Amino acid sequence: MTTKTRVRTAIAVAAVCCLMGALFAVKAQTSASKIQRIPIPNSDFPISLGVWVPAGSDTLYLSGNVPPVVNASAPKGSVESYGGSTEAQTVATIQRIQQALQSQKLELSDVVMMHVYLVGDPSKDNKMDFAGFMAGYTKYFGTKEQPNKPARSAFQVAALAAPGVLVEIEVIAVRPH
Repeated sequence: MTTKTRVRTAIAVAAVCCLMGALFAVKAQTSASKIQRIPIPNSDFPISLGVWVPAGSDTLYLSGNVPPVVNASAPKGSVESYGGSTEAQTVATIQRIQQALQSQKLELSDVVMMHVYLVGDPSKDNKMDFAGFMAGYTKYFGTKEQPNKPARSAFQVAALAAPGVLVEIEVIAVRPH
């Protein structure tokens, strides 16, 4: 084998290595650009243990949302004026969040983090109605139609800014590139 042939062979091998490296980098970038939701081990609870968000994703931090007044004839600032139950208020709040997300060309499936603030329900001995919240939440998250589950925290709080509101929810949503 001549020196000229060895040089050509080395150049060809280097070119193939560079091409393979570039292909692996593209593959790694493609898989790294996906949002990864970590399920809770041995659980079917409809939240994620955590969510990996790839670098370079667009992130929307949505302020806390509360349900709208749905019963203007109920006393102002009453639980009934906002729809009554925790479940009804949760559904109305998530619908508001959905509208806000859609105005930014996002969907509920893009939510990666959720913080939930629940006021004690007067009809439940002033304890938060977590079951009522979950009944509303599971209509939108972890369903066959929308299987994505955000990481989530839920807290009972003494009160929210608007009297009669039992639920406030803030979310973080992402759009990968």
